[in-house]
Amino acid sequence: MNSKKIIITGIYGFVGRNLSEYLSNNLKNKIFGVEQRGCVIQSGTSKLYYWDELDIIKEGECIIHLAGLAHDTNNKNKTEDYYRVNTCLTKTIYDFFLNSTAKTFIFFSTVKAVADISEVPLIETVIPEPKSIYGKSKLKAEEYILNRMPKDGRKVFILRPCMIHGPGNKGNLNLLFKSQNRGLPWPLGAFENKRSLCSIDNILFVVQQLITENIEPGIYQVADDEALSTNELIRLMASSQNKKAKIWNIPSKPIKTIARLGDFFHLPLNSERLKKLTESYLVSNQKIKNALGIEKMPVSAVEGFKKTFEYFKKQL
Repeated sequence: MNSKKIIITGIYGFVGRNLSEYLSNNLKNKIFGVEQRGCVIQSGTSKLYYWDELDIIKEGECIIHLAGLAHDTNNKNKTEDYYRVNTCLTKTIYDFFLNSTAKTFIFFSTVKAVADISEVPLIETVIPEPKSIYGKSKLKAEEYILNRMPKDGRKVFILRPCMIHGPGNKGNLNLLFKSQNRGLPWPLGAFENKRSLCSIDNILFVVQQLITENIEPGIYQVADDEALSTNELIRLMASSQNKKAKIWNIPSKPIKTIARLGDFFHLPLNSERLKKLTESYLVSNQKIKNALGIEKMPVSAVEGFKKTFEYFKKQL
């Protein structure tokens, strides 16, 4: 397998760190990182550039655009920030690709660019109707790319991953794990849901295949094969710590009332976080599996979460 020179934006984020390590250490590619000025420089990258230095990079054969502003459940980010980073920055990076000699462009969008909830498995042909500013800003970036697809044989991929988990993951999943470590009960057991999520190992596998194999360009959703409920995740967390999960089935109505109070008083549980923890979000990964010629993703949902929780244990 020939090594490649790969440009990765947002290289010091959760996915960026995992991806750069995987592509450089395991596959011997040369990695060029692109970040905003003022970021903390870490080792392991061949060379770090900043946004205003893009024209210096002449060697990239593949560009992976990860940099973006994530969905904020605390609603601290402003609307213009989402469009400035998720839309306008993507335009800048994609224009750079179109004017470069790179052969492959991979943009990390999100399933939230299509819908905020999905009770049935979401497929790529669904007409996008995002409600959140986060989803809308990502969709605008997708539309910009799709309206400027190269006609010279170069490949452009738009990936829509579910929430990605793995070593280095932060946010709600980490907070849930810590609560289980302290033996705290899970009070949302009355909410029955199913969520599609995605192991970082499956992300790494997909990106590797897009770079090295002859895959049809286009939009692909990326998810683990199995959807899990939040209650199942709580049980897996407790089991990984040799504990028994304490799940309380408090009626949903008072919980929703508390969440609305959380919106007003800025409590840890607010309506946005409650939705993220308890609503169903089902995503089909059949298109990407068909394109890759596989029947199953390399890592199952349970295997991926066991690896994630082992990492969390080491951080306690």
